[in-house]
Amino acid sequence: MNKYELALVVNAVIEDEARAAVLNNVKDMITKFGGQNLNVEDQGKKRLAYEIQKMNEGYYYFIQFDAETTVPAELESRLRIMDNVLRYLCIRRDEE
Repeated sequence: MNKYELALVVNAVIEDEARAAVLNNVKDMITKFGGQNLNVEDQGKKRLAYEIQKMNEGYYYFIQFDAETTVPAELESRLRIMDNVLRYLCIRRDEE
C-alpha cells in the first residue's frame, strides 16, 4: 500500500448539504476501491488563482489515504465527471 493525498476544489456557490454530499461521495469512492485510513483536512473557502467555470472561489479539501497503485487512476476517472468538482489532483506522498 502507498500513501496518497487528494487535493479537491469544490464549487463554492452550492449549498452546504450539497458540498458535504460531494465530499461523502469522494470518501465512499476511496473506500470502495480499497482505500484505508482516511484523513480529511478542510481548508475552507479560498479565492482561486484564476477563474474556473466563471467562479472565483472554491472550497478546498485535502484527503490523505492509503491504497493500492490502481486506486488513483480509478478515482480520477470518476472525479473527472462529477458535478461541482472544479479541480482535483491525486499525488503519492513520500514515506515520512
